[in-house]
Amino acid sequence: MAGIYIHVPFCKTRCNYCDFYSTTQSELADKFINAVCTEIELRKEYIGTTSIGTIYFGGGTPSQLSVKQLEKVFKTIDTHYSLNSDMEITLEANPDDLSDDYLKDLTQLPINRLSIGIQTFHDEMLQKLNRRHNAKQAIEAVEKARRYGIDNISIDLMYGLPNETLEMWQKDLNQATLLNPEHISAYHLIYEKGTTLYNYLKRGSVKEATEETSLQFFKKLIENLTNSNYEHYEISNFAKKGKIAKHNTSYWLGEPYLGCGPSAHSFNTQTRDYNNVSLIKYINQMDNKQGCLETEKLDLNTQYNDYIITRLRTKLRLKLNNVTKLFGSRLHDHLVHSATKHLNSGNLIYDNDHLKLSKEGIFISDGIMSDLLYV
Repeated sequence: MAGIYIHVPFCKTRCNYCDFYSTTQSELADKFINAVCTEIELRKEYIGTTSIGTIYFGGGTPSQLSVKQLEKVFKTIDTHYSLNSDMEITLEANPDDLSDDYLKDLTQLPINRLSIGIQTFHDEMLQKLNRRHNAKQAIEAVEKARRYGIDNISIDLMYGLPNETLEMWQKDLNQATLLNPEHISAYHLIYEKGTTLYNYLKRGSVKEATEETSLQFFKKLIENLTNSNYEHYEISNFAKKGKIAKHNTSYWLGEPYLGCGPSAHSFNTQTRDYNNVSLIKYINQMDNKQGCLETEKLDLNTQYNDYIITRLRTKLRLKLNNVTKLFGSRLHDHLVHSATKHLNSGNLIYDNDHLKLSKEGIFISDGIMSDLLYV
C-alpha cells in the first residue's frame, strides 16, 4: 500500500507558532490545483504499481480549497492510480471553515476523515496563537461534522503554551474527551526559529514551559486519554479502537508515499524527494513538466536511522532480528551497545527480541532515539 500527501499552502492568516510552509496568496489557488494535478500525473511512476491506500490533504489550511477544486484533484488521482476500496482520505480543516454549506458540499467527495486544528479551547490563548477561531466555533465544528455523517474525526491539541497552567490543560482535555473524537493528536509547543512566538520568547515577552511542567502536562495527557479509552499508539497520537490514523501509520511502517505541492516530501524506500519551498516556483516547475527539486538517495545508515525513529515512536516496537535482516550485524551491534545504558536505567524494555520505551522512557524519547542513531 502507498499513500499520497498533498500540501495545501494557503492560510487566511499565519499562526504565531507555525513554521510549515504557507502563504496568504489565495488568488493562486486554481493555478496551484492545476500544478498539483500535473504533478500527480507526472510522478505516478515514483511509487510503482502499488495501490493507493491513503490520501492526506495537509497544510497550510486545506479547508481553504473549494469542493470544486478538491474534486479536480480526486478525478486526477482516480484516472492515474489504482485505489484501494477501503481508503482513508483525510482533510485537515480549521474550525471556522466548517460551515454548514461547506460540510454539506464535502459529502459529495470521498473524504471520510476530518482532522480539525483546535489546539486549545481557551479563547485568550487562541488569540495569543493568532488562531482564527474561538472555542465555541471549535466545539460547533465537531458537532456539525457529526450531523453531516462524518464518523472519523481527529482533533489537534497543543500544550506547553505561553503561561498555560495545569488547570487550563485539564480543562482542554475535559472538553476534548467530551466531544469524543475518534482520534486526538497532542503536541508540545515548540518555539521554532523564525516564528512570531520565537521572537516573543527571545524578547522575554513569553516564557517557555519548564521541563518539569512539560512532564506534568504529558503525564496528564496520557492519564486522561487512556482513562477515556484512547489507545496511546504513538508518542503524540491517541485513537479509539480501530481508528488509528492509517496515513501516518504508513509513514512509521516505512511504506512509500508521493508528496505533492510546494515543500512536500516523497519517499519510495530508496530515495526521498523534496519539492520546491515556494508556491510560485512550484507552479512554474509544474507548468514546465519538471519533477521534484532535489532527490536524496538513502544509504544504509540513513535507512537504519529512519527505522529506529519511526518504530520506537510507536507501539510497533523494535524487533532486533529485523534490524539484523534489514541492516546487517554491524548496525544491530551498534543498536544493542547504544541501548544498554537505557535498558539498565529502565527507560527501555527488552521483551521477546523487541525493544520498546518504558513509561518513563516516553518522556525522554528524543534523547533515547538520538543515542540509538548511527552518526
